Formats: sequence, C-alpha cells, structure tokens
Amino acid sequence: MNIVNEVRSVAISPRQWIRLALIVLLAAQGLPTLVRAEGEVAPIPGVLGKISAVTSDSIDVATPAGVVHVSISQPLTTYKQVPSDLAHITSKSYVGIPSVEQPDGTQLAKLVLIFPPELKGAAEGSVVTDPAPNQATHSRMTNGSVSSPAQPHSRMTNGTVKAGGGTSLTVTYEGGAQTILVPVDVPVMKVAPDSSVTLGAGDTVYIATDKQADGSLSTNKIFQFVAATK
Repeated sequence: MNIVNEVRSVAISPRQWIRLALIVLLAAQGLPTLVRAEGEVAPIPGVLGKISAVTSDSIDVATPAGVVHVSISQPLTTYKQVPSDLAHITSKSYVGIPSVEQPDGTQLAKLVLIFPPELKGAAEGSVVTDPAPNQATHSRMTNGSVSSPAQPHSRMTNGTVKAGGGTSLTVTYEGGAQTILVPVDVPVMKVAPDSSVTLGAGDTVYIATDKQADGSLSTNKIFQFVAATK
C-alpha cells in the first residue's frame, strides 16, 4: 500500500489515522531492536494486537507472531483516547506520531498521541511504513520522548504549512530522533485512564506486560487503542 499516495488523494479522518498507526505498530513488532543511545528511556515490555478472548482473569491477544496469553492482575487500569491539544505536551511527554515525508525531506504529522507517564516507552522507535525502494517519499510512525516541546514553525518550502500555521516537535527514540512538523489542524489525542472501558473480542489493544518467574506474562495496564465495531 502506498500510504503517501493515499494521503495525497483522499482526506483521512482522525480515526483512520489511528487505525493506520496501529497497522504500523503491528508491523514493527517483527523488526529488529535498534541500538540504544545513552540516557534514553528504556522501552516497556508490551503486547500489541487484537483481543481474541478476554475474561476477568486473563486476555488473549492475536499478534503477527501468534496469540499471546496474558494474565490480568488487580487493580487493573484501562485506558482510551480522549481529545487533547499541543498545550499538554512538555519536555517530559512521550508521544506517538504517524507522519508523511514531504518532497523536501521533512516529516509532516497526521496525528499526535500523548501517552501517560506510566506508559512511557510503549512501542518506542521510528518505523518506515512503506519501505519500497522505488518510492520517492515514505510514511513513518515515531514513538518517543519529546526533547523539544512544540515550537512555532512559520513555513515549509513546499507550502504544506502556511505562515504561522504550525509547530514542530523533536522526538527522541531508540537509536535516533525525528523533528516532525505539526499543522494546526492535526488531531491530538491523549491516552487517559478510564474505568468505563469495556474490553471485548476484536478490540485492538496495547498491554504493558511483566514477565513472571515461570515465563508467563501478566498485566495491570491495558490501552484500548481502537474498540471493535459492534
């Protein structure tokens, strides 16, 4: 799929960009780990995929590598996305940003996800989503820590961001950093605790996991990335 061409030809809703971010993160599960720079936050272990079964005591998640069984420990905190804005991003924030490379090489954000401190390190890294060598530009998903909070950005050479119409974020991650331009109309979503979240088969979730002495996995933090369409 040529995501860049899709972006240029159709308007994509915030929900569609969330789904695109999920596709990218799921694909990234099979990529090799990059070398870590000194002082960077360590990724937290986790499982990303679609729920195949869930009870009060356990959850089974389908991933590209197969179904992963995780026991649920209490108290369990569930999370979902709520509308936010760039004013909530500081130098301590951890974010996820799907972006599209522009002809001049800059990255243009299509969605910004702000993670809570306890999920800092979730799916950390920067992954090209459409790596075909014959493409002039690519799309990317970047999860990492904000080393430079939102700064005014007056223009881009290709005119995508009008004067005074955007900001930029520098995001550091395992093995590098990306400076990403964020237009004023890009949706910003905050990942927030919500006890009303109901988990069910088909939901796409990110589960922060702890490995037990016997090798099994447990969790007390589940982020409902996208609820299944009922």
